[in-house]
Amino acid sequence: QVQLVESGGRLVQAGGSLRLSCVASERTFSNYAIRWFRQNPGVERSFVAVIDKTGDNTLYNDAVKGRFTISRDNTKNTAYLQMNSLKPEDTAVYYCNLYPFFLSTDRTGGSWGRGTPVTVSS
Repeated sequence: QVQLVESGGRLVQAGGSLRLSCVASERTFSNYAIRWFRQNPGVERSFVAVIDKTGDNTLYNDAVKGRFTISRDNTKNTAYLQMNSLKPEDTAVYYCNLYPFFLSTDRTGGSWGRGTPVTVSS
């Protein structure tokens, strides 16, 4: 079973930056797209960003476009989410997701980590 471990979340002031990491145990990591989602209590999980298996293509939620950057290092089985110009509305638990396809509206499939909390204070 694939294990994903997110890290890097913490309390940060508005306007600050964080870099989240997601390390996968999957040896075929490079065969999968990586997606980041975020979720607050009582709210449906929402898509943040996706990167294809080679790292050549990315897509972002409009709410984070221009502020967040998704990347990956297949030699380290690790994906990243660089978050700049953070806003209080970015506060959420952030989850990474190993998924077979780059383009999909599925919000539940694939392998998931346990999440890392990000809190942005105003």
